[in-house]
Amino acid sequence: MTTGLLELPLNGLHAELGGKFVPFAGYSMPVQYAAGVMAEHLWTREKAGLFDVSHMGQVRLPLDQASALERIAPIEVEGLAEGRQRYGFLTNEAGGLVDDFMIARYADCFVIVINAARRAEDLALFEKHLTGFEVITDRALLALQGPLAQSALARLLPDVATLRFMDVRRLTWQGSDLWLSRSGYTGEDGFEISVPVAVCDAFARALLAMDEIAPIGLGARDSLRMEAGLPLYGNDLSETISPVEAGLSWGISKSRRPDGAKAGGYLGVGVIASHLAGEAARKRIGLVPEGRAPMRGGVPLFLSETSQTQIGEITSGGFSPSLGHPIAMALVQSDADADAPIWGELRGKRHPIRQVDLPFFKTSYKR
Repeated sequence: MTTGLLELPLNGLHAELGGKFVPFAGYSMPVQYAAGVMAEHLWTREKAGLFDVSHMGQVRLPLDQASALERIAPIEVEGLAEGRQRYGFLTNEAGGLVDDFMIARYADCFVIVINAARRAEDLALFEKHLTGFEVITDRALLALQGPLAQSALARLLPDVATLRFMDVRRLTWQGSDLWLSRSGYTGEDGFEISVPVAVCDAFARALLAMDEIAPIGLGARDSLRMEAGLPLYGNDLSETISPVEAGLSWGISKSRRPDGAKAGGYLGVGVIASHLAGEAARKRIGLVPEGRAPMRGGVPLFLSETSQTQIGEITSGGFSPSLGHPIAMALVQSDADADAPIWGELRGKRHPIRQVDLPFFKTSYKR
């Protein structure tokens, strides 16, 4: 067991299930179970995997703070409909990404889910620009992902079958209030479920008692999100990378764009507007290295086997269990030809890489 770290509410259950723990964002997290990362990844693609993501921060925000949040996030918050969720990100004065998040609107409040590793930075920004927000400490967060997620969860909560992708709803299980969203971080259909800590063990065990559900660790969560072309903060996103460079322009709401009804008014708007106009110096791309050796974050990239001019570097990389070969994402110069071969330098030797469209693996969200 890793010491000196925060423990998840379900720490005991993970140990009982044979979880191997690693430090992640200040928490002791199960990286895999006995089956291993490859098997857990494929199980999620074929059946349903249960992830403990209770390290993520959950924040309750009053509805009257919608316009205030729009000053630090280039998304439409005031127009977010009750029962719906939206992806967004916090920006800084330089147009960089402070964090990315999910925000859900319920009848009486917004609920924001933030990254554990960025909690301090996010809360500092909230303290400066928002009032009345509350960090939620009495709830765990679980993710059930995979093609059989709906049929399994419906045995406990029949109403989940009516949810579309990015719908949110409050449902009751054994007298406890659960907050559900039809979303996730794997590219598969599935749900994220905020559960009171007092009942999270019983709820998790009720799910794991089903034959089609298995516990899945941090390792498979990473390979699944890479196949889906989803960025990870600290790898593909940072305070020096703009949302446009990160390939997240689609996350900037139409109303907040330069020609929108609520244009501007957020941190870094000048830089981001220029990037939307085509002035971004970099872009995030998908890559497939030749051979079976993965190329991981930090590998420098070049346009030829002999060029001394680096055009970028890999930000995330690993082996794709679903596709049977390595995959990677990179940040490269925006003027790099999308059809040009790229070379990655690994242990002093150049290796050819092919550019491909993202995502690597077709997503299956329920529309």
